[in-house]
Amino acid sequence: MMRSKLTILFTYLLVSFSTINAQQEISTSLDAILTKAAKNNFTNKISDEDLNAAKAAYNQTKSVFLPNINVSYSGIATTNPLMAFGSKLNQGILTAADFNPDLLNDPDNTTNFATKFEIEQPIFNMDGFHMRKAARSKMNAVELQSLRTKDYMALEVTKAYMQLQLAYKAVEVLETAKAAALANKKIADNNFKQGYVQKADVLLVDIHVTEVENQLQNAKSNIKNASDYVHHLIGETSEGILKPSDILNAELDLNLYNATFSNERSDIIAMEESSNAYNHMYKASKMGYVPRLNAFGSYEMYDKDIFQVNSGGYLVGAQLSWNVFEGYKRVGETQKTKAEFNKASINYDAYKSKSELEFNKAKRQLKDAENTLHLTNSAVEQANEALRIRTNRFEQGLEKSSDLLNSETQYLQKQLAYLQTVFNYNFTKAYVEFLTK
Repeated sequence: MMRSKLTILFTYLLVSFSTINAQQEISTSLDAILTKAAKNNFTNKISDEDLNAAKAAYNQTKSVFLPNINVSYSGIATTNPLMAFGSKLNQGILTAADFNPDLLNDPDNTTNFATKFEIEQPIFNMDGFHMRKAARSKMNAVELQSLRTKDYMALEVTKAYMQLQLAYKAVEVLETAKAAALANKKIADNNFKQGYVQKADVLLVDIHVTEVENQLQNAKSNIKNASDYVHHLIGETSEGILKPSDILNAELDLNLYNATFSNERSDIIAMEESSNAYNHMYKASKMGYVPRLNAFGSYEMYDKDIFQVNSGGYLVGAQLSWNVFEGYKRVGETQKTKAEFNKASINYDAYKSKSELEFNKAKRQLKDAENTLHLTNSAVEQANEALRIRTNRFEQGLEKSSDLLNSETQYLQKQLAYLQTVFNYNFTKAYVEFLTK
């Protein structure tokens, strides 16, 4: 019974493992990934909705120019002397008998149904005009920031794709290292049988093989992790493992060293637009002291019966209003908006300064990455040559196992370091390009 359960468990694990390893590899290019991310990336979609909200807020400010129109229908029943008399007067049914003092003081139940059309038309509202300009500047800032967000996500997608390239390349290197380690293990076993090496040397080789196999397994897991992250960035489920069709190579671009910082970057202009928005809000606060001019009108229809019209009349007019003093509320609001505008201006200058600093730093990092690229490439060649010499001597029984293993480990480390350096250079180059957009 126990053996049967173990057999079922082993079969289940074997099938699960086979299913995982049988996941389909999907070859894809960086351009294809960037295209999908531009359409489906969650962050990009959120930035689009932020822009839609900013556009809606700007559309709300059309109320500065457009009229406000209301329609209402109401019905009452009253014995209130004033309301009863007024209702009959509005309905146009007042007669001489209604002036009887007894009826005036104690009227019968009176019903009144009214249909009312109202319109308010702004004519001159200076604070509203500046609030509209503030909303427009904010909308422009959000739009520019949305563009910058999409540029950043394109950079993040590029980085994730490069990490996927790096993961696949690391697996290739480790598989080659594993093959070499197994070959050396075979040599060590033969030398042990012939009495050239001791058992401890064979065990050291076995340990090295195990370490390489463990690194290889981790590298394969990194492929799946990197693939899942790319899937996330392009808004897709993790069905199948992505495999880069582009080869991981160092793509030198010397022209980037001559690139200069520009204030025309979308995020910097967005900061400027944001500062302009605070400036208009400050002006709108000051314009609150200026009188407002609005026109208004209404047309009303009345009847004692529901859904009937017996008489009606209109009312038109204009109002000039001036809020002379509102405690200290308006003064405090003006001071607050002025402080916010000053803060926004300082933030804009600080952001420009920090952006230029970051740009210059990134260019230096690019040059450092290029130098490191050349050095690590030379180190790989030297380590490879050292390993070749020690392998030949080991095959002849003239080299210790520990020295050979050190050379194998060093060569593997130099290869992986070189791949990391290639990744660092390519990403730094992409980052500098991002800072120049």
